[in-house]
Amino acid sequence: MNEVAIKNMLAEILTCVLNEVRAQNGSAPVAKPENGPIPIELSARHVHLSEKDCLALFGGPLTFVRELSQPGQFLAKERVRLIGPKGVMDNVAVLGPTRSSSQVELSKTDARVLGIDAPVRQSGDVAGSPGLLLASDKGIVGIKEGAIVASRHIHMTTADAARLGLKDNDMVSVRLDSERPMIFEDVLVRVSDKFALAMHIDADEGNASGWKKGVDGVIVARGSHGH
Repeated sequence: MNEVAIKNMLAEILTCVLNEVRAQNGSAPVAKPENGPIPIELSARHVHLSEKDCLALFGGPLTFVRELSQPGQFLAKERVRLIGPKGVMDNVAVLGPTRSSSQVELSKTDARVLGIDAPVRQSGDVAGSPGLLLASDKGIVGIKEGAIVASRHIHMTTADAARLGLKDNDMVSVRLDSERPMIFEDVLVRVSDKFALAMHIDADEGNASGWKKGVDGVIVARGSHGH
């Protein structure tokens, strides 16, 4: 039995004991944390640009097309070509708003096509990751680092976290109720009232699990970050 399973079993026992004590004292029972449902969203390859790189590529700010599920994030009209040591990818989505530094989020399959070894990282953790060339009809820029495979994670509000019995930086395992049900381990919990509840997986993970729009997931194990 692994450490996560032991912690979950101990939590169940503790909840039962507390409920028995509360019942004897006439208190309300402790509410058991919910496990879901959690909307599962596929995060396809995309690029976040710095303001400087955005100007170099397009000569102006990004053009809003539509809002994304996370508040304040949007799909831009602009597209880029990714150029790696062994291959290229055209028509890659650009997401706004601009950031302090440019970042490319790929799947492992994408990385192999481009000829780079992109590490699995959380968004923003790009130190030591490979670079790429980004091209448009108006310009080309090179980033020295910033190509990563985004590790699976869940965005949630503080209210969601309380309901699910979680906190920021917790790690959980989530079962997808998809065509090919699959349990994803080491899913990082990210808590902020700027978020909306959703778990993000990449294209490889989506294909492996038979993901389709509207698929939900449930938490099947809870553990602390770095368990």
